[in-house]
Amino acid sequence: MSRVISVLFVLLLLVVGGGMAFLASWDMPAPSKTVEKVIPDERFPR
Repeated sequence: MSRVISVLFVLLLLVVGGGMAFLASWDMPAPSKTVEKVIPDERFPR
């Protein structure tokens, strides 16, 4: 039973390490959508 738990733990570490390596090397594109929001003049004190 201890050997099975050890193997599962090593597999879990490999999966987590692989996921971290994938996220570290992934070149995620920046959002290119233009956002425009109208802010009313009443929100700015004079």
